Order: sequence, then structure tokens, then C-alpha cells
Amino acid sequence: MSTKSHSIFKPTTADLKAAYGKTVPDVIAPRLKVLFVGINPGLYTAALGHHFGRPGNRFWPALNAGGFTTRLFTPFEEKQLLQSGYGISNVVPWATSSAEELTSKDFQKGGKILIKKIKKFKPKIVAFLGMGAYRAAFSRPKAKLGAQKECFGSTKIWVLPNPSGLNANYQAADFKRLFQQLWNKAQA
Repeated sequence: MSTKSHSIFKPTTADLKAAYGKTVPDVIAPRLKVLFVGINPGLYTAALGHHFGRPGNRFWPALNAGGFTTRLFTPFEEKQLLQSGYGISNVVPWATSSAEELTSKDFQKGGKILIKKIKKFKPKIVAFLGMGAYRAAFSRPKAKLGAQKECFGSTKIWVLPNPSGLNANYQAADFKRLFQQLWNKAQA
């Protein structure tokens, strides 16, 4: 496998095949302001070993545009988020080539694992990056974007759109606005 020590690493076809089912370590610490929760790692991300690693994923630009970072971070700098009180996890921890491969049982199982992390680390807000994943994992078929009425203990729940480049329903300006709304809430 190619070296992953710098941001020039590009997974090969063999790297992508080998990444199927792998996990990417959480970027997490106690009492974060926001724990961002993706659906599950894609193969590119799993091969890279860093969250939201696929070029074209809009998470890192949205994080910057929304005020969470002072500059555009790369996936290789993900651990620096902890210094500002932000972290990253996933609903379903294992990698697939597409989120469509996940079943409702996968989401429910992943949701139970995530709840344990939330109870242990107690973030102020957990922000789901994908309405469908939140709906499926927690049986909330009518959930909408933004703040949710429910909480996980004292942890507030927020839902944002999936930042995948495949999600054409939201553009850069939408992500900026929606991430800024969350940033404002996290600072309160």
C-alpha cells in the first residue's frame, strides 16, 4: 500500500478493495461542542484512514465556510478539530462502496453503538451529516434539517445534509448557511 503520511496519497484500486469493511478511528474527546456524525466511511476514506477523505466531499469546505475552522483543513488534519472542541464519528463504522449497501439493521446497530459513545463522551451537540441516516438509525422518519426536539440525554441533536459530492440537492451556499446556523448554536 502507498504511504498515507501526507496529503498526496491516492488509494490504488487494490487499496480500495482492501478497504471494504474497515473502520476509520473516531476523532472524539469528552465534552465536545459538536460531534459530527457521517453515515459511514466510503472506500476511499477507509483506504486513506481519515474522515471525509474523498476529493469532492464538501465536509471540509462546509466546516470552514460555516465558521468551525479558520482555514480549509484537509482530512489529514482531522485531529486538530479536537483543539476547538469538534469531533467526527459515523453512524455505521464500517466502510462500503456506497451507503446504499447498508440495511436498516446496519443503521439500527450503528445507532446503538453511537448512543454508547454519546453517553460516554457527552458532546453538547451531535450533528448528523445525512438526514436519511439519522431517520434510519433512530426511527425518526419525519426528521427535518436543523435542531431536533429529541435529545440523547443532555446532548442536543442537529441534522445537516450529507456533504457527499453526490448530493446535488445542496450547493456550497446551502452548506455555508446550514453549517453557520449550527456554529451559532454551538457557541451559545
